[in-house]
Amino acid sequence: MTTYADTAFLCSLHAPDAHTGRVLKRMERQRSPLPFTGLHRLEFRNALRLRVFRKEISAGQRELAIQAMISDLASEVFTSAEPSWPEVLQEAERLSTSHSEILGTRSLDILHVASALVLGAREFLTFDHRQGALAAAAGLRRPPL
Repeated sequence: MTTYADTAFLCSLHAPDAHTGRVLKRMERQRSPLPFTGLHRLEFRNALRLRVFRKEISAGQRELAIQAMISDLASEVFTSAEPSWPEVLQEAERLSTSHSEILGTRSLDILHVASALVLGAREFLTFDHRQGALAAAAGLRRPPL
């Protein structure tokens, strides 16, 4: 497993937004399944619920996006991956100590980067500037999107 995508990337793939075109182009080049963790599952579903709350999508579109993700898991576009949470939390604390005061990173962003590292990822897909800066500082490659 060499590539890890943050949840916003996954949401853009399954519920169209301003980044969807770039996500689709990147997914055309993706050769191995992307990991999908419990953190992704929670944040993905919650992000879609927030989009319903903001009236950006309907409840029906939310359900279609969730079903599309389930289908992508079944067809191995994504693969279920569960990093060791004690290791993720230890790595997250290290990343926070080293980088948060400089980069202004949020806890969920740190948890995703820490998860990527614990899972052995080599590159990180995100549109978030601060999360991307943290991923780069942690040694993960950030391919252009």
